[in-house]
Amino acid sequence: MTVSEAYREVGRITRREARNFAWGIVVLPRPKRRAVAALYAFARRVDDVADDGGLDLAERRRRLEACRTALEALPVSPDGDAVLVALADAMARYPIPPSALRALVEGGLMDVERSRYENWEELRAYCCRVAGAVGLACTAVYGPSDPEAAAPRAEALGVALQQINIMRDVAEDWQLGRVYLPQDELERFGVSEEDLAAGRTGAAWSALMGHQGARAEALMREGLELLPLLDRRSALCVRAFAGIYRGLLVQMRAHGYDVFSERPHLSAVGKVRAVAAL
Repeated sequence: MTVSEAYREVGRITRREARNFAWGIVVLPRPKRRAVAALYAFARRVDDVADDGGLDLAERRRRLEACRTALEALPVSPDGDAVLVALADAMARYPIPPSALRALVEGGLMDVERSRYENWEELRAYCCRVAGAVGLACTAVYGPSDPEAAAPRAEALGVALQQINIMRDVAEDWQLGRVYLPQDELERFGVSEEDLAAGRTGAAWSALMGHQGARAEALMREGLELLPLLDRRSALCVRAFAGIYRGLLVQMRAHGYDVFSERPHLSAVGKVRAVAAL
């Protein structure tokens, strides 16, 4: 497999699996767009293994450890796995920190090992691995003017987007046996896991989710301080991600945080409006 073929494949994966993500990266120059698609495809692979209910826990662990081993073996032969071929080329072109990719795998292993988080500190540690690490890796491709200043902002933005994902996907995660809302906050706001199972909304649920949303917005404000450190097209890419996810948050708030009746989503027009409103 050639590098060009590998990049075409990760591009297809990104367009098929990540419509919100694909919306943002389309504005990037082709080399950066291809590199970010390679990062997404690797992250998607890790996430898919961690969530595969058709595999027992031992097999999921084995496959995630294989992802970690593959990272250590990069660069790979050009006739190898398309995702790894593209990722190896992206890492050769841009200063993508290997530690961020290892953190992604660690996050996948956390999903295999546990299904509850006692407090925000524990949950944030998880979010930093599965999403903050993506922010760090992508920002290395964007090429910030001050990488040291950019890193904590990129991580904060990734965590903000993951927090909104958690809010949006409460029902879906419950079906997978997972609760990402911190246990101490469920107790504080008077929401039980039986309420989640029943899809029960109301004052207590709205208060709990409003707290989650306020935290996401604070993290997003911190993360958007990344924009002045980026070139125009990279900044537009980040604005697109942030705008779409903030649009989802606005939509959830407008619907009383009822994420059980229908999974929140934005139409194409809604995405354009959300980005323009950021």
